[in-house]
Amino acid sequence: MRPYLRHVRPALLILLLALASAAGVHVLARDAGAGPAPEASTDADLAGSRDLARRLRETDGLRDVTVTVRDGVAELEGVVLDAGDRERAEQVASQQPGISRVENRVILSTRLSERLALATTLAMDKLTRLIAALPLLLVALLVVALAWWAGRWLGRRAGQRIARRNWQSENPYFASLMQQLVQWLALLGGVLVALDLLGATALVGAVMGSAGVIGLALGFAFKDIAENYVAGVLLSIRRPFAPGELLRIDNTHEGRVAALTPRATVLVTHDGNRLTLPNALVFKSVVLNFSSNARRRLEFAVPVDVSESIRCVHELAMEAIRGTDGVLADPGPSWTVDGYDATAITLRFFAWVDQRESDLGKVRSEAIHAVRTRLQQAGISPPRNIQFTASLPAAEVAAPPVAGMTQAPADGTSRGDTSVNRDLDAHLAAEQRAHAGEDLLPGEAGPGRDR
Repeated sequence: MRPYLRHVRPALLILLLALASAAGVHVLARDAGAGPAPEASTDADLAGSRDLARRLRETDGLRDVTVTVRDGVAELEGVVLDAGDRERAEQVASQQPGISRVENRVILSTRLSERLALATTLAMDKLTRLIAALPLLLVALLVVALAWWAGRWLGRRAGQRIARRNWQSENPYFASLMQQLVQWLALLGGVLVALDLLGATALVGAVMGSAGVIGLALGFAFKDIAENYVAGVLLSIRRPFAPGELLRIDNTHEGRVAALTPRATVLVTHDGNRLTLPNALVFKSVVLNFSSNARRRLEFAVPVDVSESIRCVHELAMEAIRGTDGVLADPGPSWTVDGYDATAITLRFFAWVDQRESDLGKVRSEAIHAVRTRLQQAGISPPRNIQFTASLPAAEVAAPPVAGMTQAPADGTSRGDTSVNRDLDAHLAAEQRAHAGEDLLPGEAGPGRDR
């Protein structure tokens, strides 16, 4: 084995040397063939770097930015004062032909002196522009002032026109509302013209859009307040009631009208208390106005014993009602049988009262008193709570007069007080004075009112 190895080793050594020589020749040939490419790439990167550097120097705020281009990749370095300058540098580099990618290593300057210098420069630039635009700004302000004056003049003319047509007597708030509407519309037109002169029409769109969004948010937030205000305006225009009139709202709240404010309707109850109702509730509810018609009907029921004559009772009662102060002759009193059972016959009587001259409650009380007295004088018996099993003589049935009882007039007529009730006048006047600055109703009731 050893003699054989002695002959193999020289052969292997010669083979290795031959392979090494071939590999060296191949490497030299490859290097020789690829030698010109790096030189050409370097020249293109250098030219691109110079061109890009020149463009950066020509751009404001990018003079301190340096650029290096390697294999189509632009590396930006340096310091700028504004974030917008940093983005602009990257945009300029990306637009350079031959640049495939940009590595932006530009940083913002943190030096106080440079930041102050930039702020001063910006402030001076804006001040210079403002001074240059000062004549145009004065013209725009003059346009707004003229629009405000024209709006006030047109508003007054509109109010005077409404007053000449007697609309204000029907609705005093309508004239003021129209005057303010015309005034604000004219002012809005002047502002739009002024902004157009200043070249700020885009700002108008932004402001109007923002106002719409804000208005929508406020509308949801203050929905109830806005609803009451709109209802107050509509009530002042439609005027379903006037101050001093007696109302029943939603079949629950009753009182006399003291004032109609933009947000609430103020009533004075029969007890003299203030009742404040939201305008939206009043606008949507059923409102019963007892005072819209000067004439109002009263009614009351009179029970009599089943043994009495209905015709006789009704004639006596109608005579007594006609003689009561405050009862109108046209339309005259009327009656009907309201009920009949084993214990009593119930007759219901009706009469009309002029609320401008008489109080309904007082006239009703006097009419009941007159009917009772007249029936008592005629010997008409009321219903008996105790059923008798035997008939008694007439002398024993009639009860003797009670000592101290006031005897009614022989003719059965009543001369009681039926004048208009003025108990709440002081309360109404106080409430009207308290809401005088915001009352949407006129100070006095219109024709045909009880106040």
